[in-house]
Amino acid sequence: MAAVNAILSKYGRDTRIKDTTGWSTKSFRAFIQPLRYKNKMYLEGTPTEIGVIDSGYYLYIGPPEHSFEHLPSGYYIESAGKRFLVDRFEKIYKGNSVFYIWAVIKDMEGQDVYN
Repeated sequence: MAAVNAILSKYGRDTRIKDTTGWSTKSFRAFIQPLRYKNKMYLEGTPTEIGVIDSGYYLYIGPPEHSFEHLPSGYYIESAGKRFLVDRFEKIYKGNSVFYIWAVIKDMEGQDVYN
């Protein structure tokens, strides 16, 4: 979808999908932002008086051509020197075509990518 790709190209950050064998996609643009919590619904976060202790979850919005459904185990997303595991994702449709990919991803800092 040209409209989504135009917005991602202008405002997204350089991103790659990689795996533990050394395979990688070409660089593409996607949004990766800290997941913000609303209505006291926390994804493993701990509520405190001043907010939520971050659990390392991020929101990913990426182009439709980079879906995660057929990738082998051991894949991850890399952007701005950080690695992320996909926790869950969905294809978002406009009519019968995939418009973009929505995902909740988790920062892999301190985790072994080979597990």
